[in-house]
Amino acid sequence: MTTAISVVEVLPQRRLGKTGERVPVLGMGTGPGGSGLDDAEAIRLYETAIDRGVSYLDTAPGYGRAQHQLGEVMRRRRAEVFLVTKTWTASGEEALSILEQSLRDLRTEQVDLVYAHCVGSFEPDTLLSPSGTLAGLREAQRRGWTRYVGFTAHHAPWKAAKILREAEVDVVMLAMNYADRFTYHFEEQVLPLALERDVGLVAMKVYGGATNMDYKAPCPSAMGASRPETDHRLALRYALGLPGVASAVVGMFDERELEQNCRWARAFEPLTRREAAHLEAEGRDLAAGWGPHFGAVE
Repeated sequence: MTTAISVVEVLPQRRLGKTGERVPVLGMGTGPGGSGLDDAEAIRLYETAIDRGVSYLDTAPGYGRAQHQLGEVMRRRRAEVFLVTKTWTASGEEALSILEQSLRDLRTEQVDLVYAHCVGSFEPDTLLSPSGTLAGLREAQRRGWTRYVGFTAHHAPWKAAKILREAEVDVVMLAMNYADRFTYHFEEQVLPLALERDVGLVAMKVYGGATNMDYKAPCPSAMGASRPETDHRLALRYALGLPGVASAVVGMFDERELEQNCRWARAFEPLTRREAAHLEAEGRDLAAGWGPHFGAVE
């Protein structure tokens, strides 16, 4: 008698800009696991994500216990994942110190990508200076602590644009969803610059982010809280349909959310004209209510 074996469909992969890396179209953000799950629950979730092909794992020192939890997984499965962490500082020396501790927490000698986190929080000239974060992260690359260097931007798109024009970076992660496009305009002001330079593009906050940016317990996304009937699948299709976007990172609390997002990612299709028009109208309305909820535009 032949026993049927259940095979999980693999996730589509895309090229991550000039890095040449292939990453899944869905990445996992570990903020919810690190802040809202006990270690055993989080470790099981991360293991299941890898099994499902969600091998782009995004973490940061500020995500509660996420890096310690991931460290347990990395002891066994480091070779299976594209591991990403962040440094939230304007100082190159401090960035090196933060990353060094992250490597200890993650139980690895090297991450695949480290971001200068939330560059809108700092003056770009400081970040770009010889003693700034980006120089520090390039030093980390020379030391073999990271393969690639990038930055994340939630607000102040002009700062992200300036850094892209003046620094050599490999990947950027931008807050891009169909509502915040009318507040922050990353799609118009920053995305084209990344495309010109073949910089890898990752989308975050594709559902508008967690309500009040609180990851301690499951809660509706900003879109779901503002409009419960929101079709989150359309929101994911919007993000993955943006030119050059390789992956959309989503924070997930449990296997149900993981399976749902995996199904949507596997079934991705570009928006139709009718769907795009619907999201434009809905996005303008949501943006008017949200305002600059990630921080100042200028």
